[in-house]
Amino acid sequence: LSLQGERTPRSGEERVLGSTAQDKRRIRRMSATQRARELRSRATDAEQALWRRLRGKRMSGYRFRRQAPIGPYIVDFLCPSAKLIVEVDGGQHAENAGADARRTRRLENEGYRVMRVWNTDALANPDGAVEAILLALRSGVDDSGSPSL
Repeated sequence: LSLQGERTPRSGEERVLGSTAQDKRRIRRMSATQRARELRSRATDAEQALWRRLRGKRMSGYRFRRQAPIGPYIVDFLCPSAKLIVEVDGGQHAENAGADARRTRRLENEGYRVMRVWNTDALANPDGAVEAILLALRSGVDDSGSPSL
C-alpha cells in the first residue's frame, strides 16, 4: 500500500495515512478499490503536480491511471499499455527501502516496469520528471507499438 500524506483537521500538519494503528486496521478492512479511492482523495502535492501532466493522454497519447490497484498493491501511476508504473516517493521510502525493493521485484515479476520519482523532483522540476517518464515509455515500446520487457 502506498502511504500518502493527509492534512489533519486541527493542526494542519501533514501525517501519513496508515501511520496510526487505527488507520492500519481501517485500511486492511478496505477493498483494493476502496483503498485506491481513499488514496486518490488524499494525494500529496507532488502526486497532484505530476498527475496534472499525466492525465488525459497528455504524454504523447499514453493513458495513465492514478492510484491503480495491482494485486495487493496500489501504485501511484500506471500506464497499462506500456506496463509502466511510476511511483512518487518521499522521505518515508528511504526508511522502507527493503519493502519497496520486494514490492518492485513482485511487480516486475508480473511484467511491469517500475520507475521512481522523488517528491522534490516532481515539485521542483516537474518538466524533468515528465521527460524521464516519457523516455521510459519510449524505451519500453518496440516498433510494433507493443511493450518490450
